Amino acid sequence: MLLDPLHPAVVHFPVVLAFLLPLFAAGALWAIRRGAAPRRAWLLPIAGAAALALSAWVAVETGEAQTERVERVVSEQVIEGHEEMAEAFLAATAAVAVIALAGLAGGLPGKAARIVTAAGALALVGLAARVGHSGGQLVYRHGAASAYTSPLSGGNAQGKRAAVLRRAHDGDVPSQ
Repeated sequence: MLLDPLHPAVVHFPVVLAFLLPLFAAGALWAIRRGAAPRRAWLLPIAGAAALALSAWVAVETGEAQTERVERVVSEQVIEGHEEMAEAFLAATAAVAVIALAGLAGGLPGKAARIVTAAGALALVGLAARVGHSGGQLVYRHGAASAYTSPLSGGNAQGKRAAVLRRAHDGDVPSQ
């Protein structure tokens, strides 16, 4: 049995992995500098980057699957802003994963790819924080969770009323 909604259950994976990837990359670079075999030491950052890209893809897909329902209580413009950030984050994770894989190459190209991966991993932390913050705003400021607790979904009337009041307070007028 899958969770409904699934998106909130999976979005934490890319956030955690985004914060771990720079540590994996730094640890591998340190190990290589201390004499470890580059290909072997670089396997953890590759696995981390691949897991991050995969989890970001799952988060984007599950978010898109729930967009229509959440648009009942949150303005489309706010949701689209979050979606655009999430898609940019997904593209960046895929790029970093490809660059991390290039870190297996020998010589200067491999070394350069490993350094670029570490720098890219740091940039992903900022992107993950932005996407996560905008998702939190959807839930806690704009009432996205009320899409699953409002009368539209079998919940109580207070949930829908609170979401409408929040949108009115925030200046978000729902499109009819």
